[in-house]
Amino acid sequence: MTRRSALLAALRDRSGVVAIEFGIITPVMALFMMGIGDLLYGSYVNSILIGAVQKAGRDATLQQNTSSTATTAIDNQVMAMVQKVAPAATYLSTRDNYTVFANVDKPEPFVDGNGDGIRQVGECYTDVNGNNQWDSDMGRSGVGGASDVAQYTITVTYPRIFPVAKLLGWGATASFTAQTLLKNQPYAAQSSPAPATVCT
Repeated sequence: MTRRSALLAALRDRSGVVAIEFGIITPVMALFMMGIGDLLYGSYVNSILIGAVQKAGRDATLQQNTSSTATTAIDNQVMAMVQKVAPAATYLSTRDNYTVFANVDKPEPFVDGNGDGIRQVGECYTDVNGNNQWDSDMGRSGVGGASDVAQYTITVTYPRIFPVAKLLGWGATASFTAQTLLKNQPYAAQSSPAPATVCT
């Protein structure tokens, strides 16, 4: 066999091609499958969180659940559900309350002296939440009282389950936030103190 015929025979030889293709495709497929798995797992954790928060919101509107001890217990109930699927999850929760639904996530009213739509120092404002400063959200901290509108927000963070986050440009942890907005039961007359007007 001449050198040329040996070279042609080598070029025609297809044995081992499958192994090479497998070696190229396998890491890409493994990365793809783990990425999809991470996204599906995150979606599952998020749906569990949303369901738990909806139930927690309904529980929080009852009169007996307005104390700080009760709100901590409600947070723990939410996390007990989430940690069934994400055992290492941690959380951060906030509660704000408003007199009516129309005030949710709205800034405290102010007199826009120069018409720029931005509250400047010296422009008078209505201190709806009574904290002696103008706020871009007029909510008061806590669950509020009878007939108040309570907004419960919780953010859950957990470590990702697959070691590919860095390769995909993701962080080592994933976070999801769920929120519910419900009106407290009217177990008493609603307390609505007249807000002060401040011009500082």
